[in-house]
Amino acid sequence: MSIRIVTTELEFEGRTYTQRVVIEGEEPPVWGDDAELSIVGKPQPRVDAQERATGSARYAYDMQPAGLLVAVGLRSPCAHARINGIDTAEAEASPGVRAVLSRNNAADFNDPNRDRPLFGEELLFEGDLVAVVVAESREQAEDAAGRIRVEYEPLPFVVDPESALGTGPVAASNRSSNTLENYPQTYERGNLDQGFAEAEVTVTARVETPACLHNSMETHGGTAEWDGRTLTIWSSTQDIFGVRRQVATALGLRQNQVRAVKQYMGGGFGSKFGAHESGLLAAYAAFRLGAPVKYMLSREEENLCAGYRSPSIQEYRVGARRDGTLTAIELRTVDNLGQGAWMPSVGMPAKEMYRCPNVRVVDVPVQTNLGPFAAFRAPGVVEGTIGLEVALDRLAAALKMDPLALRRHNYAPDNQLMNGQPYARKLLLDAYSQAAEAIGWEGRDDEARRFPLGREGHLRRGVGMASQLWGGDGGPPAQATAKLLPDGTAVVLTGTQDIGTGTRTVLAQIAAEELNLPLEAVRVEIGDTEFGMYSPPSGGSMTLASVGPAVRMAAAEARKAALEVVAHLTEAPADAIELRDGKVFLRETGKEVGTLGSFLEQLDGHEISGKGMRGPNASGVTVRTFGVQFAEVEVDVGTGAVRVLRVVACHDCGRIVNPLTFSSQMEGGIIQGLGLALMEQRIVDDRFGTVMNANLEDYKIPTIRDIPRIDIILLDSPVTQANTLGALGAGEPPIIPAAAAIANAVGHAIGRPVSALPLTPERVLDLLKEPAR
Repeated sequence: MSIRIVTTELEFEGRTYTQRVVIEGEEPPVWGDDAELSIVGKPQPRVDAQERATGSARYAYDMQPAGLLVAVGLRSPCAHARINGIDTAEAEASPGVRAVLSRNNAADFNDPNRDRPLFGEELLFEGDLVAVVVAESREQAEDAAGRIRVEYEPLPFVVDPESALGTGPVAASNRSSNTLENYPQTYERGNLDQGFAEAEVTVTARVETPACLHNSMETHGGTAEWDGRTLTIWSSTQDIFGVRRQVATALGLRQNQVRAVKQYMGGGFGSKFGAHESGLLAAYAAFRLGAPVKYMLSREEENLCAGYRSPSIQEYRVGARRDGTLTAIELRTVDNLGQGAWMPSVGMPAKEMYRCPNVRVVDVPVQTNLGPFAAFRAPGVVEGTIGLEVALDRLAAALKMDPLALRRHNYAPDNQLMNGQPYARKLLLDAYSQAAEAIGWEGRDDEARRFPLGREGHLRRGVGMASQLWGGDGGPPAQATAKLLPDGTAVVLTGTQDIGTGTRTVLAQIAAEELNLPLEAVRVEIGDTEFGMYSPPSGGSMTLASVGPAVRMAAAEARKAALEVVAHLTEAPADAIELRDGKVFLRETGKEVGTLGSFLEQLDGHEISGKGMRGPNASGVTVRTFGVQFAEVEVDVGTGAVRVLRVVACHDCGRIVNPLTFSSQMEGGIIQGLGLALMEQRIVDDRFGTVMNANLEDYKIPTIRDIPRIDIILLDSPVTQANTLGALGAGEPPIIPAAAAIANAVGHAIGRPVSALPLTPERVLDLLKEPAR
């Protein structure tokens, strides 16, 4: 098989990254609109549904190797402090304790994620790590952790991002300012001053979005075991190969001495890339003690140190002509990263979503004495969509123009960030039309609809909308192997991970379709670096679009080899026979000559295999997902309570491999967006720099009683330039416009523009005190 090394480009937010890709063989042709598919595109229950429903699925938390020890962390109660002394003697002498790790005996153990010691002298936020106790039970470890004596020297701290930009204290003593290096950064096109000079209407808006906590049901962490030859870690992660690399680096091992496993994960939403400090510490303790160790964060630890959606302060100035044509967009965004070290893409919607020749975006990322933020399902773009869409509704009101008409008028046919590079496909106008009709947009101002109890009643209803853009085309490298067994069944091996999206199911559908086997004849094995071929992290809506084509190619190679074997056994040309539903037919006559298994079992145990990989991305085009959501809400003007009645979502994510798993993604994203819009917020006491609701009692998330009617409109059509499936990712798109659509619906209901989320009853009552627009 010929090997080629080709160069491909990966693009995000107007930045292009060059990557070399190794290709063996040829990818199969794209499944276009005319592809006759019998399994792909059909709703299929999850192939692992029984394990998940019965509780037999084994998560990192469930692993119980013989002799398992349990680790518990001691964490800083201070927002910023220095450790002047730590006494672990009493803890080490406590019953059941096998080790106490701290800067006294593990000062040189570095976190490769943050390039700093795991046990530092300077503590930078409440929840920063002080020590870890390893004992025979959790209760013994927790008791011993309470016996550690620490001398803290409190240091000046800052938790408010705007204060951090002033003359106040720095969040870390080794820094001279609280902004990231090389920031603020400015993106600019056109002439902003000229754009505002041409504007006949200009509006300003300050929009604040909160810090939202991931609150995955399974917390971060892992269970690790060292047998003297291999360090195995069962990790709650979105990136098993990243875990292997990080653990090997941290422990000074070769990568072939580390095995990372993740068969099931109880949620991550972007926060679980790599091993996290808890997984690294489990591995380190197991390596040192020669006994298996489990370290899974407590709920409070999870909400202090495992990440969150970074809060933003966005200041917009938007100008337009009387007919609604945008002439200028200006955005300055301040993001509170805590101890995070990168800037999320808050400005992406302002730069690309709507046609505008004159744009300036200034990014100001700020570090404060809070835990590090982490990617959270379309990080930055969710917040930026909220700010931009709220600002556009203000502009529509100033223009006395329908908000949907304003967006249609400023539809961007090509990628303004890439000098007018065409989009591979854009069905946003179709999405607008279908979703608007479904929600009854034209009748949103009907008297009976707006005032269900009459104008003197206490209920008001409103309908709002918001647009969405995101990537989702994936890319290389991703590899897979498909094996045909002697009985005609198949096993597909790849190293990806299922983070709850139904990855096993859609990959099985793809393989079964290409192999011409029944779905039940295909098993997909994932989540193990020891046996699976390399796959990228699961994030950025890239898993299906990256790994799916590799699985399809592997299945196609295995099918070709199988047909050659059958051709030899039947003494017929390979192109004269075909497979259908696991049976072998002669093409010309349609006669069935046996099952695939009946031929393969003649090979005395020989297995047929095929190898597949993800090919390069298309050049000269930008691949995006686009969509829209409309929301209808009801507001009680007496109490300020908001109830979402209905959401209509229409997203173009290319070919839909499984409508059931696609709908699950849509519903999950919308529900998370609802939480962001109405209730989710981390509350920080500015006096002490401490988080007041690092739990699931005081941190409010949606429950079943909050879920509205959700209508999903499928735009099921392949994007043939994206990959051989024509499929794009659906993980991030549904959350991106959800909160913005709800915010604009509330603004419509109460006649006041929204300026901050979440829209708690108190905040809505405050808005109602302002003059109506």
